Amino acid sequence: MKSLLWKEWAENLKWAVLALLLFAGALALFGASAAGIPVSTTHTITGSIVGVGSTRRLSAVRWGVARRIVWAWVLTMPASALVAALAWRALRAAGMS
Repeated sequence: MKSLLWKEWAENLKWAVLALLLFAGALALFGASAAGIPVSTTHTITGSIVGVGSTRRLSAVRWGVARRIVWAWVLTMPASALVAALAWRALRAAGMS
């Protein structure tokens, strides 16, 4: 009986943590929007997941995955700017300016 109650409590705790991390992300989005700061929803929710996970214990976060996500964010802007510049030059060279 004790293990059944524990499993039910643990399952409810998972849902509570999920609700809290989404609430934290929503607060960050509302705060940034109120301040006029443009933010990405994906970045904010991912940051909330890492933040809530790290409050439990630092080893709960897969830091290797988090590092790869940050690198993807850092590289996305310059890479997309490069692709846009190349596309613009190609269209301009084809006389479609």
